[in-house]
Amino acid sequence: MTGWRQRGRRRQAGLLAAGFLVLAPVSGYGQTTPPNPEAPKPAKPQPAKPAPAAKPAPAKPAPGKPSAKPADGKGGTAALTPAGIDSTDIAYGAYQRGYYLTAFEEATKRVKAGNDPVAMTLLGELYFTGYGVPENRKLAHDWYKKAADAGSVPALFALGLMTLSGDGGTRQDEQQAAKLFRQAAEKGHGPAAYNLGLLYLQGRKMPKEPAEAARWFEVAASKDVEDAQYALAVLLKEGNGVDRDIPAAALLMAAAARLGHITAQVEFAIMQFNGVGVPKDERAAAVLFRRAALGGNAIAQNRYARLLAVGRGVPQDKVMAVAWHLLAKKRGLGDPMLDDVMAQLPEADRKKAEEQAIRWQLGRS
Repeated sequence: MTGWRQRGRRRQAGLLAAGFLVLAPVSGYGQTTPPNPEAPKPAKPQPAKPAPAAKPAPAKPAPGKPSAKPADGKGGTAALTPAGIDSTDIAYGAYQRGYYLTAFEEATKRVKAGNDPVAMTLLGELYFTGYGVPENRKLAHDWYKKAADAGSVPALFALGLMTLSGDGGTRQDEQQAAKLFRQAAEKGHGPAAYNLGLLYLQGRKMPKEPAEAARWFEVAASKDVEDAQYALAVLLKEGNGVDRDIPAAALLMAAAARLGHITAQVEFAIMQFNGVGVPKDERAAAVLFRRAALGGNAIAQNRYARLLAVGRGVPQDKVMAVAWHLLAKKRGLGDPMLDDVMAQLPEADRKKAEEQAIRWQLGRS
């Protein structure tokens, strides 16, 4: 995304050599208690106030906070990705299909035959995960190092991640990890740029510079890193490190939502429902709430239940409203208004709702 201006202190020349952090989708943006819907930037989450039955107004979730610990969500170091290794590669193909011993044998042959950073990276991944060979983080680190020295960008990512956590016999060192992440990001690794942004946003060992965080989130967002799209959207909504730009935030939130970021789906649905940054569209908001509700987000379950209860954006269906309410309540998000809807249901309908909620909890339709 372009066009928005960063504000705040620019880093000095000495910081230009500091680090980039690796791609790591962050889980943990989800909220269990929504804030007051009237507060645009609450200091801390507050229980949602029940909206009048005639006009429910979904509460705005608190801005998601990037996780302090990068997590790739795919197992291992996530060094092996289609962006990092050619999908036609025989060893990599075996790895993707779960033939780990074959992958190990093929990669070993190629390493013996000559300098092969892709095969070296694969060996590092196999030793890291213990797939096809006994898990050995020290050997994993050694292979990643050889691969990185030979030019493997995914291996730089893996080394940075191990250095960040102090894995594989390395000393935990956030600044050294950042240097490795920077090298990977400068070679086009979007997740690396995202995690560098996290380091600048968190300001632990790196200087806390929201403007730098926004800059690297933008780089990662342009490469369809959904967590970066969401994180940058939050900064744009708040005007944190960048000029406040609600329409731009909405565009990024929508992009992250399309890629499956559940919290972005919830926040963008709220923006659609209220017409904030985008045209008001209650029907589209309801569709997105339902999608996030199916993904297990308690706020989405609650908001979709409210819409069903009064027929806003969807046909009124109090039985299904109560079923979704029971799911959200099971996750700790109660709602007195929906409790009243449930109390007014005939006993047979209430039983239907309870049975439906149980089926959903068991993974049935």
